[in-house]
Amino acid sequence: MAGLVIPLNIANYTLLTYMPGYLETKIHLTPNESLMVILIGEIAMMAMLPFCGSLSDRIGRKRMWWFSMIGLFVMALPMYMLMGQSFGLAILGFAVLGLLYIPQLSTISATFPAMFPAHVRFAGFAVTYNVFTSVFGGTAAPLNEAVVESTGFLEFPAVYVMIGCVFGMVALLFLKETAGASLHGTEIPESEPEDYGIDAMLAEDKALDEAGR
Repeated sequence: MAGLVIPLNIANYTLLTYMPGYLETKIHLTPNESLMVILIGEIAMMAMLPFCGSLSDRIGRKRMWWFSMIGLFVMALPMYMLMGQSFGLAILGFAVLGLLYIPQLSTISATFPAMFPAHVRFAGFAVTYNVFTSVFGGTAAPLNEAVVESTGFLEFPAVYVMIGCVFGMVALLFLKETAGASLHGTEIPESEPEDYGIDAMLAEDKALDEAGR
């Protein structure tokens, strides 16, 4: 779980906290203009949240996270460079990164608690999430600012997001799929392919038909 919390928070705090300062420095946007970029991107992200959450119930949590991690790793640096061109391209670049981030954000409430058996779920989730959010989320903006100021490399935040994604992809190799799994019991939940997706939907329809008869 720590391996997934790291990229989640690096991306979150880099995109939403540090980004205005980057835009004001790189293309000399006013504070209001930089906040407008973030606002438009966040509205697009909010609109996609329920759809991505629903999709994860059909194709699984891991596929959503793989898509997000690979997408952010590949697109972080190009989109940062794109955002450094103009106000309009800043909106486009931020929206792309925000939408690539949404598969993580829309599934954390389903993915993270299911990583622990029921009898230690609250403690395991709370301690891991809050400790690693404090360490990697709370420090993302000041770390980005310190590196940029000392090196002059304005696109370092994109590289930092990429580094976080590497941690996340390693963690994903060990993550159990839990879409459709029962969260009861003292074992770590894990689902089978028939627990979610098309097979699960067909099984549910069959059960409803039999109940109706």
